[in-house]
Amino acid sequence: MRPLNIIHVLRAPLGGLFRHVVDMVNGQVARGHNVGIVVDSLTGNDRARETLGQMAPSLKHGISQIVMPRQLSPRDFAAVLHVSKRLLASKADVVHGHGAKGGAYARLAVVGRPIVRAYTPHGGSLLLDHTTLNGKAYLLLEKLLMARGDAYLFESAFSADVFRAKVGEPRGLVRVIHNGVGEAEFAPVPLAPDATDIVFVGEYRHVKGIDTLIDAIAALRSEGRPLTATLVGSGPERDRLQAQVARLGLTDAVRFAQARPMRQALALGKLVVLPSRAESLPYVVLETAAAERPMITTRVGGIPEIYGPLSDALIAPGNVPVLAGAIKATEDEPAVAAERSRTLRGRIAASFSVEAMVDGVLSCYERAIDVAPVVGQVLGA
Repeated sequence: MRPLNIIHVLRAPLGGLFRHVVDMVNGQVARGHNVGIVVDSLTGNDRARETLGQMAPSLKHGISQIVMPRQLSPRDFAAVLHVSKRLLASKADVVHGHGAKGGAYARLAVVGRPIVRAYTPHGGSLLLDHTTLNGKAYLLLEKLLMARGDAYLFESAFSADVFRAKVGEPRGLVRVIHNGVGEAEFAPVPLAPDATDIVFVGEYRHVKGIDTLIDAIAALRSEGRPLTATLVGSGPERDRLQAQVARLGLTDAVRFAQARPMRQALALGKLVVLPSRAESLPYVVLETAAAERPMITTRVGGIPEIYGPLSDALIAPGNVPVLAGAIKATEDEPAVAAERSRTLRGRIAASFSVEAMVDGVLSCYERAIDVAPVVGQVLGA
């Protein structure tokens, strides 16, 4: 493939979406493509700013940070105008929008010439439904914007199915390209001296099911199991979760830790518990499996696609007795948990690599160019 000019558009430089874009951009640059990023200026944290700063020197089309409101706003017009100018200035061949806002800006941008418009929802509007006015509005916008997309890339078959059910059959190419992890993430992670029995890593949000984990710990401690846990992350429900811990008398057993790189977080607990009520294809599951750390997680979203033939080990979400039973079984049968972790690590190494992810996305770009004759003529000139 000849070098392409590619602009990635996303709103919040946080979580799995940001991790995905960082890996994608670095992989595309390593393969000789000219890349740029447009991102929100109001969100993110010190780690995100540091990551963007490290990437900037390698990006031919640079990084621009503008206001991208979370909700619909008149400021969206200014953001679309900015993206349009970036695409014109970079002579972009491809614009790839990530998340609901990034995808909207990428498809609404006015360029005045053929360009491939790719979109990866990463959850976004797919987490909404038609039962609320807000959900209806966003899903209607998604449906209207389908006419402006050339390639729809989903990180899981689950997400693709949800999109079809809630929005419709996408126009253009549709590809399921799983997230992937790098070689360094398969190295063992030594436990910290103060590691607790359990560690959770993720955002403090209801959808992550942390409340069920706290209740399960309380139930097991009442049975005489002196479990301890570390909850690593940040988010809007921190105060509510801390109040729950205090109410259950777990202040000395459950500690809260600030968000940090995944491998540092993994060092804080012997067993990773991720009791999510909903997910797409979470990096935290891939990273935990790559590090061969014992893990309990739920049968939601694309997680069964990660586990494959090991999916029987997944548990139902939102069920405290089931979660408590899984923790108890893992403690009582460590050899079984260790063997499952080894097998899952092998599956991740074989099927979920960053290299395969980057190559899959670039191949989709190339196919989108090929199937659009006018775009192909322009890009081949």
